[in-house]
Amino acid sequence: MSTAELASSYAALILADDGVEITADKLQTLLKAAKVVDVEPIWTQLFAKALEGKDVKELLSNVGSGGGAAAAGGPAAAGGAGAPAEEAKEEAKEEEKEESDDDMGFGLFD
Repeated sequence: MSTAELASSYAALILADDGVEITADKLQTLLKAAKVVDVEPIWTQLFAKALEGKDVKELLSNVGSGGGAAAAGGPAAAGGAGAPAEEAKEEAKEEEKEESDDDMGFGLFD
């Protein structure tokens, strides 16, 4: 990671910690105050755009929990939406059968 990326990351974390909206101008101002002069404005624009509307503190606290959200939604959907899920599974099975080489009478290496 380059110095510009690292400095922009730290500046964004500082702004997020203070509860201040992350914008390119605020990142540039913070970097100038820290006397980090070798950061091109494109870096602050990229970081501001990427973090626009995001809660950085929440992103950091949920770094390792990427798989838990999908599992939590499974039991809730089983109550009333079970029929569409079963139909989708049946359609997938039908497609697999249609794409099988056995139906054509030959295989890839025959």
